[in-house]
Amino acid sequence: MSKVSSKLSIRTVLTTLAVAGSLTVFAQAANAYTSEQRIACTPDAFRLCSSEIPNIDGITACMRKQKSNLSAACKAVFDK
Repeated sequence: MSKVSSKLSIRTVLTTLAVAGSLTVFAQAANAYTSEQRIACTPDAFRLCSSEIPNIDGITACMRKQKSNLSAACKAVFDK
């Protein structure tokens, strides 16, 4: 194997690991809420906190600040 192809395959492996790690972290954050909770709050997230998407922590903080403007179904999620 040449030095160039060796460097490329190491770079490919490292890039793949970084992407896989990022996807794992994103999936864990997304799984913090049930599908019912996401269904209840997704329209409100787009309506009230679209500037925070895809930052889960930012969306959550924004939704808490906007609690009085949330739909009844989403407000119930944040009341738990």
